[in-house]
Amino acid sequence: MNVRRSAAALAAVGVLAAAAPATAADPSPSAPKVTVPSGLYGKGDPTYDGVWRQSMTLLAQRTLGYRPAAAAVDWLTGQQCANGSFAAFRAAPAKGCDDKLKVDSNSTAAAVQALAATGGHGGAVSKAVDWLKSVQNKDGGWSYYPGDGSDANSTSVVIGALAAAGTDPADVRKAGKSPYDALPAWSVPCDQDGGGALAFQQDPKGKLAANADATAAGVLGALGKGFVTEAGKAPANESCVKAARLTRAQVADNGGAYLAAAVAKSGHLMSALAGAKDQPDFGNTADTVVALAADGRTEPAKKAYAWLEKNAGPWARQSGPAAYAQLILAAHAIGEQPGDFNGTSLVHSLNELGPAPRTDSAAHKPAAEEKDSKTGVWWTIGLGLVAGIGIGFLLSARKKRQP
Repeated sequence: MNVRRSAAALAAVGVLAAAAPATAADPSPSAPKVTVPSGLYGKGDPTYDGVWRQSMTLLAQRTLGYRPAAAAVDWLTGQQCANGSFAAFRAAPAKGCDDKLKVDSNSTAAAVQALAATGGHGGAVSKAVDWLKSVQNKDGGWSYYPGDGSDANSTSVVIGALAAAGTDPADVRKAGKSPYDALPAWSVPCDQDGGGALAFQQDPKGKLAANADATAAGVLGALGKGFVTEAGKAPANESCVKAARLTRAQVADNGGAYLAAAVAKSGHLMSALAGAKDQPDFGNTADTVVALAADGRTEPAKKAYAWLEKNAGPWARQSGPAAYAQLILAAHAIGEQPGDFNGTSLVHSLNELGPAPRTDSAAHKPAAEEKDSKTGVWWTIGLGLVAGIGIGFLLSARKKRQP
């Protein structure tokens, strides 16, 4: 998937990004610049991903049947501004939000999905949804920061939030247009390079560049789904379909066809990060598994997951809670067991990074102590670069312009 993030986030990681939902790792392997608050998962600097990684963690835990710890949920709700929005991280949540704080659609949408899943936070969810509606653009879509041009990733993450909150995205309109009207504008025509994929945005000349990250996000958005999904019905068409005006189902199927072809040979995507020549993209491959499963393309989804199971363990250990959450959500989408991920328990590995959750039933218990897993054949990337590679929707949410 594509990389898109702000210059500040790129500086924190120390690498250049190329272009994703809205998607997931601690952005820096070094000591945090701010104190990591109690209740927040992970030990990496939360400045650029605190709300995101917490939201992904809570979603993964709920998917596994866990009841997240009250301290973890309270931390997330405490990050909300009075107007309902969320920023990537607020070091002093007791201090009110002001105009200097950069609130964004992606952090807000991720928090909506997490709080809706945990239950009991209807007021916070409703306020966040109202804020998202207030910053919708006239084309029906959303940008990362309010006031910028809409992009496929942000629009898709918000669609997932609306659906999680019980709101039909088709009914959320600005100037008569819904997010489902916006998505087809980013779908690359079948007869062009990267046909079927979605672009992050049109470039200044109106051209569309295929973006695997935006495609994975866009497939979920077009299907009206969020981060948590299960295998859907088989697509109406296996290959890219031409149409004067694509339906949202065709947008999803065309995007699914593109992603299936992208992982057909190797089982994974390649990183688009500058300086990451011939390196795999772990996080965006995990997002692709979810998108392919949602579009009913279970075989390529399982192939990509099998590759992740063999190779992604070291990346997840280095990257942090959101990476483990991505892999858990990928496992959930295709019905795999995250308790045994090539000898590692994704469940245990995630839960030990923060306050322990409770089980909803005896059927869901933390896995046994994590075992050492064999190093994947692709674990040849420097630690600093690994932290920035393929972190999915999170990275996707960080760049306001497609290069």
